[in-house]
Amino acid sequence: MNKELRRVSVVALTMFLALFISTSVIQVFAVESLDANPNNRRAVLDSYSAQRGQILVDGVAIAESTPVDDEYRFLRVYPQPELYSAVTGYFTLNQGSTGVEGALNEFLAGQADEQFLDQLNALVTGQPPRGASVELTIDATVQQAARDALGDRSGSVVALDPATGEILAMVSTPGYDPNLLASHDTASVLQSYDALIADPAAPLQNRAIGGDLYFPGSVFKVLVTAAAIDSGEFEPDDAFPNPASLQLPQSTNVISNASRGTCGPGETVTIADALRLSCNIPFAELGLELGEETLAEYAEAFGFGESYDIPMATTPSSFPSGLDDAQLMLSSFGQFDVRVTPLQVAMMAGAVANGGNLMQPTLVESILAPDFSTIEQSQPTLLGQPISGGTAATLTSLLVDGVSGPNGAASNARIDGVEVAGKTGTAENGADEPFTLWFTGFAPADDPQVAIAVVVEDGGGQGQSGSGNSLAAPIAKQVLEAVLNR
Repeated sequence: MNKELRRVSVVALTMFLALFISTSVIQVFAVESLDANPNNRRAVLDSYSAQRGQILVDGVAIAESTPVDDEYRFLRVYPQPELYSAVTGYFTLNQGSTGVEGALNEFLAGQADEQFLDQLNALVTGQPPRGASVELTIDATVQQAARDALGDRSGSVVALDPATGEILAMVSTPGYDPNLLASHDTASVLQSYDALIADPAAPLQNRAIGGDLYFPGSVFKVLVTAAAIDSGEFEPDDAFPNPASLQLPQSTNVISNASRGTCGPGETVTIADALRLSCNIPFAELGLELGEETLAEYAEAFGFGESYDIPMATTPSSFPSGLDDAQLMLSSFGQFDVRVTPLQVAMMAGAVANGGNLMQPTLVESILAPDFSTIEQSQPTLLGQPISGGTAATLTSLLVDGVSGPNGAASNARIDGVEVAGKTGTAENGADEPFTLWFTGFAPADDPQVAIAVVVEDGGGQGQSGSGNSLAAPIAKQVLEAVLNR
């Protein structure tokens, strides 16, 4: 071989090796990320060429694909769009996908590894490929009750089965119409998407699991009480000084109870009474004695700091660190820089209802092949036990007093003939800002079937006049009754 021919051979071999390596990297290592990239138009077109699977609630489709006479062959349709938009999300040609549509896209499009044999069979037989369907844990009656109860208020309801973690209702208001984003008219989709993004009410924000997160206010006292009792350092009858106002350490700021007076009569108040009456000052004192390390430990045990795939990823709730005494006291009644999702608050109540056991939350009951055989079946998963069964039982009794006891702060969640365990919250957002209103709890207290979190933004239209008991607790009551009357 002469010198020139050898050079040409080396160049050709180098080019071949480069092509081999680059194609191998794309096909072996980058294929999953490329398929998952919402900007991958080829993947989107492939999704539209197959009949995408249904998303089902109680066996009824809340998202399905219907044949159309255009290049995409199928159009995604949402029969009850606004009711389920926080669950289904949307599926678009050019703006990606969210919710269950996005999280389980590979199954719905028939492209998951578990569907390889179905893909092979479609290739051999020439039959058009079909995606798998997803049966959700949502209960249609409970979902409708939650949506109706929220009305035109901005907020969220999350209801779950405390024993399994199955989510029975997940509503975020205001919702939106995902049909507007499923159109095959790109200009129309972009116009609708831009309008939703520009909407100051932020309808695309899933307030149940993400968004800007909320101050929990007094519903955080459930966790603080659990930490106090479970640590073995305190009993419900332990008492704290009971002033009408308290100046924070190394600060000129003064805190007060919601009543602007003392927490009931007497120079001291017990933890049990402070929880029943939802007083801030005793919990600030309790939190200071417990310490940041203990509160952070229990917050983490209840799931703070974690993102859960339900199957879409959730935003982690957070408990601040590096606190001085004043910040710790504010954090102890759910202010300063404590932030939560409604899902996290429902999980916290669910763990108390479930004897101290925290379950993995999920929206997915099963994934079904086109022939209705089961590809995946969801199983309850224990995440941990943040508190003992004894602590959970004691705390349940205290929360029942909060609903049905004298002057209980959560009295509007009472249900005739049923013991409800509950806690309200009226979180402050700034000197002149409307409150964020909360309720969390479960029922029946002696045999919990449902745990719930309700949040109402902007004071429910009442600014700083509304309270968790006046607006959030009645919403929770309607949803709890929907579960108990099934």
